[in-house]
Amino acid sequence: MSALPTLLAVSHGTADPAGQARISALAEAVAGRTAAEVRLAHVDVQSPRVGEALASLPEHRPAVVVPVLLSAGHHVRVDLARAAAGRSPVAGALGPDERLVDVLVRRTLEAGFVRGRHRVVLAAAGSTDAAAVADCRAVAGRLAHRLGTPVSDAYLSAAHPTVAAAVGPGGDGSPEWPVMVVSYLLAPGYFHSRLAAEAARAGAEAITAPLLGTSGPVPGELADLVVARFAATVEGCSIPGTTARDRTASPC
Repeated sequence: MSALPTLLAVSHGTADPAGQARISALAEAVAGRTAAEVRLAHVDVQSPRVGEALASLPEHRPAVVVPVLLSAGHHVRVDLARAAAGRSPVAGALGPDERLVDVLVRRTLEAGFVRGRHRVVLAAAGSTDAAAVADCRAVAGRLAHRLGTPVSDAYLSAAHPTVAAAVGPGGDGSPEWPVMVVSYLLAPGYFHSRLAAEAARAGAEAITAPLLGTSGPVPGELADLVVARFAATVEGCSIPGTTARDRTASPC
């Protein structure tokens, strides 16, 4: 048995079989990169939920909850914190992080991005949490730096601008170039399907695959990022042999 606490990877949850498969593949890739036991739980839609997964652990078995979520919105700050209260620390969300940008750049190039030809929109699910929206805008800025072209942010719900407004003619004040929509979503599912439909209706030329893609190997950057969030939280919490704490982790 590993001396490390259990890594409880927590996704949003989806009813889409393709999305479920990709999240399960991510958990398997994470397990191949750490000596810790890796278990998978979900915030919504799927089982087990976080509380159920924590309750299923052997008595006195420590765990770290790692959100497999791109931004620290309501699910991380409220739902996961409440579900894990008094039982386990909660690591920071995956983003912003340069490893996410690495994958976004690759997805953009795979979709046919040409600098000087495309206007780029980074599209996220959206959140009522202003900090989560700011995180998405930070990622858009990092992506713009890497692509060498402006990147505007857009949202499917709760925040502005909407995808339709950002993708539409001159949506960000730029010339009416063909629009490349970059999906800032983790896996196939409801939001990515909705994004594809809204982007197409608004006149986008192309949309990228979600970060985890739809098949094939899981991007190593994503598995490494989950392990990094886990390790930073272990180091920062009152688990034997630890010393520092991750800036976004919940109190231990």
